[in-house]
Amino acid sequence: MFTEHGVLMLSSVLNTDRAIEVNIKIMRIFTRFRQLVADNTELRIAIEKLEKKTDNNSKNIEVVFQYLDELLEKKEDQNSRKYIGYKIPKKKK
Repeated sequence: MFTEHGVLMLSSVLNTDRAIEVNIKIMRIFTRFRQLVADNTELRIAIEKLEKKTDNNSKNIEVVFQYLDELLEKKEDQNSRKYIGYKIPKKKK
């Protein structure tokens, strides 16, 4: 298996039309492969960024639900508490 540099070195030794044509095709394949790897790396990085944002959103949503639960509990507690102050007795008729 040749590396990109090995193919370049081989092309300097072989000077036939067919060797040059094959060398050009191989170099194009290396270039395309390098581009595919770079594109996939960028895509992977973009996906990782989205995952981090999603994780943060999930945590924020959990916090919101915790606050809602606390508010509901406080509301229930307020309904069951005794009123403070003077009670005015009802007048009998």
